[in-house]
Amino acid sequence: MRLQKIGWMVFWCAVIPGALAAGYPDRPVRWVVPSTAGGGTDASTRIIAPKLAEYLGQQVVIENRPGASGNIGAEYVARAAPDGQTLLTCIASHASNAALMNKIPFDLARDFAPVSLMVTVPEMIISHPALPAKTVKELIVLARARPGDLQYATGGIGSIQHLAMELFLNMTNSKMLHVPYKATHPALIDVMAGHVPLMVIASLSALPQVRAGRVRAYGVTSARRMTGAPDIPTIAELGVPGYEAVQWFGLLAPAATPREIVTRLHAGIVRALQDPDMKKRFIDDGAEATPSSSPEEFGALIRSELVKWAKVVTDAGIKPE
Repeated sequence: MRLQKIGWMVFWCAVIPGALAAGYPDRPVRWVVPSTAGGGTDASTRIIAPKLAEYLGQQVVIENRPGASGNIGAEYVARAAPDGQTLLTCIASHASNAALMNKIPFDLARDFAPVSLMVTVPEMIISHPALPAKTVKELIVLARARPGDLQYATGGIGSIQHLAMELFLNMTNSKMLHVPYKATHPALIDVMAGHVPLMVIASLSALPQVRAGRVRAYGVTSARRMTGAPDIPTIAELGVPGYEAVQWFGLLAPAATPREIVTRLHAGIVRALQDPDMKKRFIDDGAEATPSSSPEEFGALIRSELVKWAKVVTDAGIKPE
């Protein structure tokens, strides 16, 4: 009798996830954005959502849950039922937060089922035109010659821009002084005015100023050149091989979401991002549509980002808060 009971339990454990997936989704899907409406994360999600809804055959409802550098929205999804009805836009900051914050109520690698990377947004290292260093190699030489004297601005401590520059300094064995601002725009204004010589900034914000000659572009921080600005080389190809530091957005579901549902969501994201109009729209926004080849590939990216940014934070001496 006991063996028979165990047999039925094994049977239902195998059948129920499949049954859930077969009818998925049977009602509108909630897609949580861990930031306020109108920002880059929100805009990217809202561009993709209608295409995913079309593929799934159900409405996809965007719900903004901002706060704590994206952790409030992430915690909400981590605690949701693993049925594919509640999803999360994961951002690069979720990976760096693990090293920057003392208490996070979830484990990014353990409490979620990766679905797919969606979009990457390259940053750019720029300077005021008066800075003597005109190339990446000259910039490295200058920083080494004046350790801690050369200043760089960012939109805040722990931002992707801050960590991107610290990674650059770590990989080039050089040192600069960080000047954090409360937001990126005032930092850019001061760089254009020459008050601070350098900064890392999203390529979309930098390109108009680069084209106008107001700032100098050293290179983009992505592993490959931007489709929308192929004339600007990557930092990696200019003398820092292996360098990469980008903002990215991906899709997560709660851990234990049935594999069939994850696979269906992944297929929907890939189809959405392969649409030519969708690709062009992101290129026009200074981004790249970059769906993962599989959920496992996205999971591997998350784990590698956790390790990378933990090392950068430690090496830079940034104290967790």
